[in-house]
Order: sequence, then C-alpha cells, then structure tokens
Amino acid sequence: MRVIAGEFKSRPLRALPGMKTRPTSDRLRETLFNVLTAADPSSLQGIIWLDLFAGTGAVGVEALSRGAIQVTFVDSGKTAVRVIRENLKSLSIRTGFEILENDAAKALRQLDAKGFTADYVFIDPPYALEEAYSETLFFLAESRILKSGSIAIAEHDKRFDPGEAFGKLHRYRTLKQGDSALSFYRRS
Repeated sequence: MRVIAGEFKSRPLRALPGMKTRPTSDRLRETLFNVLTAADPSSLQGIIWLDLFAGTGAVGVEALSRGAIQVTFVDSGKTAVRVIRENLKSLSIRTGFEILENDAAKALRQLDAKGFTADYVFIDPPYALEEAYSETLFFLAESRILKSGSIAIAEHDKRFDPGEAFGKLHRYRTLKQGDSALSFYRRS
C-alpha cells in the first residue's frame, strides 16, 4: 500500500495485520481521487475530509497528500487507530488531522452537535455490516455535516447496492472496479 499522488506520492503505508480489515486498494483510491479531481486537479486544495471506518487511514492520508487542510479519521478499533497514527507519523504529518477512536454513529452525532462540516465524507464499513451504510447515509442526509455541494462516497462490494436515496441524499454515480464499487451521493 502506498500514497498515490500529491505531497507524499509513492510513500509506503502500513496495513493492519490479518484479514479482518480490507484496506481500499491503491487502484481504487487512484480512481476515486481521479474522479474527484477530473474537472480541476487543484479542487482538493483546502477541503475538509471525513474518513469513516478509516481502517489504515489510507484514504484520508491520500486526501491530505492532495491538499486537504483537515482530515478527521474515525475508527472504533484500537489497532486501526494505532496504524493510522503510525502512518501519519511515518509521513511526518503533525497537523491537519483529528483521530476519533469511536463508533461511527456516535462520532457522527458528536461531530454534528459541535457544528462540524465536511466537503467530502468517505464511508467504508466492513462489507458484512450492510446496515452501517444506510444508518450512516440517513444520518448524513439529515445532519449539518454535509453542506451544500458536499459529497458522500461509499465504498462497497460490487454485488451489494447500498441504495439510491437516503432522505435528501441521492446517488448520482456508481463506479465498479474489481470486487469493489464506489457510490457517490449529494443532496438533491
């Protein structure tokens, strides 16, 4: 695993031990960020990114590498949080991030209560937790976390459809690559 582009391009990232966590592949991360920057390669400069079910933190680190000014990593696993910290430390990233060791639903409620907003929210629960997709997307649809123009992206198994709409949040694009897929949502 490595950082694909930006300030930390080609630098290695640590993975979690074992097969319990499935990190977003380098290829899928590259596709994700190519889609987000297709119209304007500098469009990630100064953005705020929320990485839910962050695992290794690879997606949030990629956002930082490409110009995000703030990334909030959320994961409930102690080992995952340790690996996120190690990855940030190995890249000498000391600012521009927050790590919340918490359940995603609880973290979202806390972030919403304090008025946190994000330009992008990346959702990548373990594929077996299918209900986590709808719970998270319904909450985001009604919260203040997504502002006008914000995008929520869900990574999921290509054989699973997380859904077209969640309240005011509607899917506008799906990309499939290998065994994974990305669904892109924004408010209608």
